[in-house]
Parts: sequence; structure tokens; C-alpha cells
Amino acid sequence: MDRIIIENLEVFAYHGVFPEETMLGQKFIVSCVLFLDTGPAGTNDDIEKTVDYGAAAHLIKNHMEKHTYKLIESAAEHLAQELLKFHDNVRQVELEIKKPWAPIGLSLDYAAVRICRKWHEVYIGLGSNLGDRTGYIRHAVNSLAEMKKCRVEKLSELIETEPYGGVEQDRFMNGVLKMSTIFTPRQLLEKLHELENEAGRERNVRWGPRTLDLDILFYDDEILEENDLYIPHIDLINREFVLGPMTEIAPYKKHPVYGRTMKELLESLYEKR
Repeated sequence: MDRIIIENLEVFAYHGVFPEETMLGQKFIVSCVLFLDTGPAGTNDDIEKTVDYGAAAHLIKNHMEKHTYKLIESAAEHLAQELLKFHDNVRQVELEIKKPWAPIGLSLDYAAVRICRKWHEVYIGLGSNLGDRTGYIRHAVNSLAEMKKCRVEKLSELIETEPYGGVEQDRFMNGVLKMSTIFTPRQLLEKLHELENEAGRERNVRWGPRTLDLDILFYDDEILEENDLYIPHIDLINREFVLGPMTEIAPYKKHPVYGRTMKELLESLYEKR
């Protein structure tokens, strides 16, 4: 990606662990790199198609002055999130905050924190077979769209499907959502569980009936295995109600483990029948 760079912006702010730091303040030096596609702006000489680096610099200054953090790690984390949300074109941020007057009793140029944060591409499986099935799913999609750390991008058609897993129950409505998020996988899982709980989800029977089921199918191309979180979703290659909607909105998305596209995986599933 292309980059817009703001280097060594000086800010006087009130961050630190010691009382004198938050009372008297000190100098901080902030540098950031914003990753985006500057091609449309460069071709058309149009500022509306790029990020105004002056506005970005003022955002940094205002955020550092307005807020008080004990740790520059916290200052960097929150500032990076604000820069990611600053403009739709920004996909990734590298941020460094230097503290030249760090009160450690030694001679040094500065102490600093440098982080990298970005929007992550995520696919969410959607399902419901109790009550207003479509209503539960639509409400969950709208709730995700309203979260500041999420951007809903595509929604597949909702399809009616047979239950999966051998439990006798009503037919499901299923679909897939594509979105970008700043949340980590664990944070996103917690948000999805909150939405399921709001819909009255009960977890009494495995693969049993549910008002709302939200599964992380893919998170970038990460491979993650934890007790209650597997990415990519561990069984999606056997689920037509996942592969069908995935093929609709992302037919050439490759599975990071099997190296095959969603379209290829769906065709392979049909051939096994």
C-alpha cells in the first residue's frame, strides 16, 4: 500500500505514571504512517480521494492533549484506533510515540512505543432457527454495522437450510457477512457472544436450536487454535450452508489451510454426495 507519513510531531501533554507528569505535563514526539491507496487522488489531483495529512496531524495533537494515560502504550493504542477510523481509505497505521523527558534518572534521547494496527478482513457465519429468524440476523448485522470498530461490507442472501448435526429441529436461515474490524479475534468473539445473548441464545444442546448463531469463519488468513476459538472455523468445509453464501460473496477467497477457494470447496462437497 501507499503511505502518508507524519514525522516527529511535537505535542505537550499529560501522560505518565507519576503525579508530576499528569500535573506539569511534558513533551511527546509522535510519528505515524498511514497506509492507503493514493492512486485515485494522484490521478485526479483530488484531495477528497486521499487523507488530509494536516487534519490527521491535528487529530493526533488534539487526542494527545485531550486525554490522559498512565502508559504511552495506552496512548498509542487509543490513538491508533482513532487514526484508523479517521478516514475510510486508511487500512493500516504504524505509530510511534517518543517520550524524551522520561523520568528514569538516566541520560537518554527518549523512551518510545511503536505499534502497528490495521483493519482486519473477517467473515461471519449467520444462523437462526427460532422465532423471527430473519429479524434476529438482520438485527445482529445492524448492530455490528453500528459498532465504531466494525465496517460491514457485504451480506449474502439469507437462505433456508436443513439442520446440521443430527438434532431434530426446525429449518435454519443462514448467510455470511463480510466486514472489516479493529477488534482482535478474542474481542470480536466476545462481541458476537453479547449479540447472541441479547437475542436470548441458550446453549443447552450442541448443534441444537438457537435464536442466533454467529461464527467467525475467517479472520484475515490467520490460523488460530484455542479452547473455544478456532480460526478458520473448524468444520466449514463440510457445511453447504456456509460454503454457498461464501461462494456468493467471495468465491475466490482461499482457505489458508487447504489452499482452495470457496468455489472449489463447494464443488468438492457436491462431488462427495
